[in-house]
Amino acid sequence: MNLTAKCYRGEGWWGIEIVELPNVFSQARRLDQVEAMAREAAAMYTGNSTASFSVTVAPQLSSEDATAIATASERKRAALVANRSAAEANRLAARRLADQGMTVRDVGTLLGVSYQRAQKLLAA
Repeated sequence: MNLTAKCYRGEGWWGIEIVELPNVFSQARRLDQVEAMAREAAAMYTGNSTASFSVTVAPQLSSEDATAIATASERKRAALVANRSAAEANRLAARRLADQGMTVRDVGTLLGVSYQRAQKLLAA
């Protein structure tokens, strides 16, 4: 059975409401405990095993909190893209310098990396 556990933060606890089972509630100290507590509450209510439920945790956040999380996620994604681009630029620069006959140590010095890192860039 698929369940949705809406959870609300208040006074140090997450209050849990199981959407598909009216009047079934629980609580958890931390968000990572919500799924297990929802399973346990559903099992007690239905008499089924906790393993018979799949639970989707749905934290209910303010629009400001949701926006802050979305902004952080977008910036992490952009940083990942930028890091990949920088790594590729480093590989291309290392190859270009090495193709001109520069030593691995010189390549490392020019790119601001150790010669070991320069070796790895050239091997890629």
